[in-house]
Amino acid sequence: MYENDSEKSSRIVILLQYYLRRVKQDAKSLFKWILLAIITGVVVGAISSLFSFVLSAVTSFRENHLWIFLCLPLAGVLIVFLYKKIGRQDGGVNQVFSTVTSKDDVAFRSAPLIFIATAITHLVGGSAGREGAAIQLGGSIGNQLGRWFRLDEQDRHVIVMSGMSAAFAALFGTPMAAAIFSMEVVSVGVMYYTALVPCVVASLVASNFAAGMGIHPEVFHVTNIPKLTIATGCKMGVISIGCAVISVVFCVVLKQTSVVFHKKLKNKYIRVIIASLVIIAITLCLRTTDYMGAGIGGITDAIEHGVANPTAFFWKIVLTAITMRAGFKGGEIVPSFFVGATFGCTMGHLLHLSPSLCAAAGMAAVFCGVTNCPITSILIAFELFGFEGVSYYLIAVSISYAASGYYSLYKDQTIVYSKYKAKYVNRHTRM
Repeated sequence: MYENDSEKSSRIVILLQYYLRRVKQDAKSLFKWILLAIITGVVVGAISSLFSFVLSAVTSFRENHLWIFLCLPLAGVLIVFLYKKIGRQDGGVNQVFSTVTSKDDVAFRSAPLIFIATAITHLVGGSAGREGAAIQLGGSIGNQLGRWFRLDEQDRHVIVMSGMSAAFAALFGTPMAAAIFSMEVVSVGVMYYTALVPCVVASLVASNFAAGMGIHPEVFHVTNIPKLTIATGCKMGVISIGCAVISVVFCVVLKQTSVVFHKKLKNKYIRVIIASLVIIAITLCLRTTDYMGAGIGGITDAIEHGVANPTAFFWKIVLTAITMRAGFKGGEIVPSFFVGATFGCTMGHLLHLSPSLCAAAGMAAVFCGVTNCPITSILIAFELFGFEGVSYYLIAVSISYAASGYYSLYKDQTIVYSKYKAKYVNRHTRM
């Protein structure tokens, strides 16, 4: 039977009403997430800016009063005490990842705890970064905002990722990489595209907020970038494989240091005191302050001047492992930048390829190896080094990702899809 004009009109009206409801629903969701992302970006950006100012202040104080380094054992005892009394259930960055996958819930008190503990660690010269604090700060603040706005569980996961991106962007000034990092790092092989808009908006807002407060990103000038040839490409491939091996070594040393400490030094106070004394002894023997704090100076020398001590990457791995597994707080990503930059620079000299370029590529490659985040690694290279050496950065990151296996800094990171086949594996990484 044929429909009459009245029936056709009714069907058209029903379809129009359906599509209008869909458009209205989608527009409402988009507006909600843009608004929440702006709020998250402002709040996290403000706190992260304060955090950056505090870290700069304590670092400056340490550099002008080197005697404070001898207070490392006392600072360690204070941090252990704070976490024993207030943060007993704090699980660090892994707890933030578990929150995204509904396996845990990061507490709001993690934010002030990691803020204070990281500042203390940097004040006394512990070999640690700041991104672990950034991820926890952003994740815990985002989670709390989700509670205040009465978001459901799925939406709270998204706002936690937005908080992570905002903090990363504010501290490092790399909004592109920050937006993707929180979407890529939790489950390797699966991107949380639902969080794309809020992560991008929160990153841009936080980054611009921090810039407005006078916090500008570290931008490195890479020199002597040669034209890509078979010879230079093969040399970069060799360096990339070396970076993958170094990233695995870094993760294994961190893991084994933790195992040894927990077996041999079960008392946390004794552990942090002995570890502090070992750090002081090694530093005095090496007669350098290069390994204190994040080590930005060493990264700058390697990339911009092509200068690095051939053993610098080794000592940074050792001192970071002792510092972080003894009980001090901060993060391992900036130390991994140092390790990659100094190793790459050293290899550049050995292979007669621009040490500056190799340092930059090595930094991105080791970061990729320890985090399993190739897209973030490429974006970090673009934002920090520019696009002139893009071919080399792509080679370094892709080979390091494939050759570094299933190791990671984060035990709660999940490899959802295999690195080597189009195959679902859903396994935890190794440390």
